[in-house]
Order: sequence, then C-alpha cells, then structure tokens
Amino acid sequence: MIVHPPPQLRLGSLDMAELVVPNDLRSAKAPESLILGELERNGYDGDSIFGLKLALEEAMTNAVKHGNRGDPTKHITVRYRITPDRAVIMVADEGPGFAPECVPDPTSDENIERPNGRGIMLMQCYMSRVCYNACGNEVWLVKDRADPSNPCCEGRLTAG
Repeated sequence: MIVHPPPQLRLGSLDMAELVVPNDLRSAKAPESLILGELERNGYDGDSIFGLKLALEEAMTNAVKHGNRGDPTKHITVRYRITPDRAVIMVADEGPGFAPECVPDPTSDENIERPNGRGIMLMQCYMSRVCYNACGNEVWLVKDRADPSNPCCEGRLTAG
C-alpha cells in the first residue's frame, strides 16, 4: 500500500505493509512479531531491536487503552516498512486523538510520581523521529539505522 507519511518526516511516498488488528493487547502482539522478524532479517542489532520493540509496545498500548479506550468494537491499524537503512512504523487508533504537546514532562519534579507521559518519552528516546498526525490518533515511529541511539537516553535507558 502506498502511503504518504507526514511531510515533516521528509520520507516521501512509501510502500508499506498494513495490518488491522482488534483493539486488545493480545492481538497487538501479531504486528510486533512480524516487525521484529523483519528487523532481524534486515540485520538490525539487538539494541536497535530492543528500542523498536519497546517503542512499538508503547504505541500499541496507548492505542488500545487511551486512543480506543479499551473499546472491543474498535481496531488498530499498523503500517510498516523495514529496510536495511530505516524502519518506519505507523500505529493508528479510531479514537478522537490527543495533543502530544500538552502531555506533561514526566521527568519534571512535579510529575515524577505521575504515570502519564512515560511511554511517549520512551518512544522519543529510542526512535530517531516520532511524529503524530494533526488530530493525534496516529503516531509515526522512524528509526534510522545510522542513528544508534538518541542522545536524550544516553546513560538513562539501556537494553538490560
């Protein structure tokens, strides 16, 4: 399927695989397995795969719980393209969306004990770029192979 990512990602048109899964966390594992297999086949290292897996899990969890609000009649759409140079993943829910810029910084003193915003922070740390559509119900995750880690994570987050 030919897809036009948000212009700020500067990716041009992409031919992406698409999966539509029911809105539950168990079903969300199907795209993850396929994408992780593609990453391995394209030679991504363990740290990159770990970061992509974590970012994808966060995006899927947010779609199920926050976007679709656990509604079993809704679905999640996942599109992806994995090449040796770049991984591009899009996760969309059927919810009303949100304004990511309004999510409080989870590392500030007043928010340190609040659970909100940590998944977004993790996605931003492990990906080269994270972008949302205008209404906030679609997230784009981009990992450039030449970008081994995002400087915001150095010394704070590791694969284990």
